Amino acid sequence: MADHVYGTQSDAYAAEHDLHHRSIGKERKFSLTGKHLGEDGGRASADDLLEAMGYKSELVRSRSTLQVAFMSFVLASIPYGLATTFYYPLVGGGPTNIIWGWVAVSLIILCVAASLGEITSVYPTSGGVYYQTFMLSAPSYRRIVSWICGWAFVVGNITITLAVNFGTTLFLTACINVFESEPGVGIFAGETYQVYLIFFGLTILCNLVSALANRWLPILDTFAIFWTFAGLIAIVVCVLAIAKNGRHDASYVFGEFDPSNSGWPAGWSFCVGLLHAAYATSSTGMIISMCEEVQQPATQVPKAMVGTIVLNTIAGLVFLIPLVFVMPDQATLAALASGQPVPVIIKDAIGSSGGAIGLLIPLLVLAVFCGIGCTTAASRCTWAFARDGAIPGSRWWKTVNVKLDVPLNAMMLSMVVQLVLGLIYFGSTAAFNAFSGVGVICLTMSYACPIAVSLLNGRRHIRDGNFHLGKLGIFCNCVALAWSLLAIPLFCMPTAIPVTPQYMNYASVVFFAFFVISTAWYFIWGKKNYRGPPVQEDEILEARRASITSHHSGK
Repeated sequence: MADHVYGTQSDAYAAEHDLHHRSIGKERKFSLTGKHLGEDGGRASADDLLEAMGYKSELVRSRSTLQVAFMSFVLASIPYGLATTFYYPLVGGGPTNIIWGWVAVSLIILCVAASLGEITSVYPTSGGVYYQTFMLSAPSYRRIVSWICGWAFVVGNITITLAVNFGTTLFLTACINVFESEPGVGIFAGETYQVYLIFFGLTILCNLVSALANRWLPILDTFAIFWTFAGLIAIVVCVLAIAKNGRHDASYVFGEFDPSNSGWPAGWSFCVGLLHAAYATSSTGMIISMCEEVQQPATQVPKAMVGTIVLNTIAGLVFLIPLVFVMPDQATLAALASGQPVPVIIKDAIGSSGGAIGLLIPLLVLAVFCGIGCTTAASRCTWAFARDGAIPGSRWWKTVNVKLDVPLNAMMLSMVVQLVLGLIYFGSTAAFNAFSGVGVICLTMSYACPIAVSLLNGRRHIRDGNFHLGKLGIFCNCVALAWSLLAIPLFCMPTAIPVTPQYMNYASVVFFAFFVISTAWYFIWGKKNYRGPPVQEDEILEARRASITSHHSGK
């Protein structure tokens, strides 16, 4: 197995290791023909391709196609992901923003998933979009572009995980308060320190499960699928059948648009409300970080990404449409101090606190599953970036705990960063707005990098991939990049105006700070020490061709 070239090595030492990678790749070509893959041909082929990329296989490939698709579904966690951010389209425009905003963003994200799927079928590694950007870029600028993409991907993974756990905390508080001490007053005060402590405990729980129960996570993801649809059916049937305070007509559900609660002009208000759908679908590319734990990542991961978007779109509509049919007055929901309308909507439709909490429990359990999944993915991308020497102290963060079969140190680093950033809540109750906004912005930016570079280079690197879409791929690339150009400035905007310091969207501040720090760190340290992933394009091509041959011969 080839060791990896790390950024802290000298030029001579790095060159020696690069030569070592190439010689090993040439020596192993005899085993890449598909004739010597043995009974476990798919897994051996994936490991050979990984080694051709310059990495040794350190994680167990335990996930099948369905299991990686299930994890991708859990990362988005529809309907939970739509429940915690329901406030954004509610204020942005109401029913039209909620329903049609979800459909529009889902179709756009389908193009993003297809674009990433094409590239991942050629470069399936836990480095994900960062590695892909490096390999697709010209040598003259590949280091700085991949550096910025990698930091965006890592920061996006960590902050979206933070947003999930913090959103779960706020959602839990709102669920508890469906029980009232008096009309309009919940039983749980939800003081700042109480909210942070719940978030702290939830984050620790997700990390414990992800670290100690890694071998059972595919089973947990599978269970989450059945749990999700059982809970979804219960919510839909109960709210529509009981509808204690009546139902709106179809013209209201599919045509009502009222942006007055946001203060923004109508068109811009609708766009700002799209954060709801963008947040729920932002995890699309996070599953790429699991490539080194998937049996045939070049084919399984692209299929999982695209298939999950289609499934999520349908599940989202099944969840959102019934809620809008029974939704109380829009202005009343927009004025909620909790910023969590879904528990209030369900309670209003059911007519009792006990019945409401019974329907909310499936969403809360799904929220924990989502937190565990995001914790797992964030730890893998942090580990992969550290493996290439891009994170200070890489020799600690690149270590894999063999007993647990997880990059435990990288997971702990991610956890500590989340807990520290969570302290922002003590300064602003709009912290969740910043966390979710930064997560979406950074992930969107990181997804755009390999897509843009591939398109600018004529998509020549992906023509022989397992998931090549031809002219349709060009269309998907253009849509994905247009969305990125809109989303990055859009989600820096506050939800409503006029803006107060308390309700300011600090995503712009955090994103700008990340961009300045990562760029400055590159010129201070990275330009001299960071070399990026090992470059073995001939070996990768040979291994990929063998993988394709093995895949087709196994059919």
